[in-house]
Amino acid sequence: MSTPKQVKVVEVGPRDGLQNETISLSLDDKVNFINQLVDCGLNYVEFGAFVSPKWVPQMAQSDAVYRGIQKDPSVTYGALVPNTKGLSAALDCGVKEIAVFTAASEKFSHKNTNCSIEESLQRIELITEACQGKDVTIRGYISCVAGCPYQGSTDANQVAEIAHRLRELGCYEVSLGDTIGVGTANQFSTLIDTVAQKVPVDQLAVHCHDTYGQALTNIYAALQMGVATIDASVAGLGGCPYAKGASGNVSTEDVVYLLHGMGISTGINLEALIQCSQQICQKLERENQSKVSLAQTTSA
Repeated sequence: MSTPKQVKVVEVGPRDGLQNETISLSLDDKVNFINQLVDCGLNYVEFGAFVSPKWVPQMAQSDAVYRGIQKDPSVTYGALVPNTKGLSAALDCGVKEIAVFTAASEKFSHKNTNCSIEESLQRIELITEACQGKDVTIRGYISCVAGCPYQGSTDANQVAEIAHRLRELGCYEVSLGDTIGVGTANQFSTLIDTVAQKVPVDQLAVHCHDTYGQALTNIYAALQMGVATIDASVAGLGGCPYAKGASGNVSTEDVVYLLHGMGISTGINLEALIQCSQQICQKLERENQSKVSLAQTTSA
């Protein structure tokens, strides 16, 4: 499998990143953050989640965020939707791309969403059925594809079967999430090879956390397998809820630096992205987790 010449970077910072931060941004700050990310050249930004603000207060006002951002017709603005109630809220404000999610671990599924994997897929089926006839595209997430904090390693065949189910339910793309960042390069190569027997590799994405410092290595392995969509979070926003003090999401700057160094096109202005990264970290009063941003700031 040849390495892709162009890669789509899915920026998840405004959703997966912010939802785990202790400081909640104002509506204006969220809108400005997303607009700035688009100005950096990102053409996919996950702007929020239509979930209960009781459980995820940082995602409150996702409808107002969507209405407030400047809509660039060349950019996809995605939102996480957990159920049909969330879908209705997303559709009411005009969202055109949603993301649904399940897990490859029964214990994680019960801990995270209080239901089994099969029940989560049934919820997703209700969402996809409700989307029929509407101008909405659906992306799927699978958590814990490399390992689970509650039941250990994950069976690649289980991941492949769930990915296949998501495709059958109407997801045009399935993102494989190493939720606790325990995966290694050989494991990722085997995982993608196994899943690709059920879902074409051009319909797969990877969502790597950097808890054990393996995210870029795993992304490189995925690229070698032909994966051309990478999820990332500017400044490494998010953290890992299962490993206190550990870094979580791989930073977008580090991913872009890797891709550009490999001669892979992204359309992203790295210098502008670093500036955006530093500014959002100041707003959140947190340290930047991007090694590229830290190196550029120190050298400057």
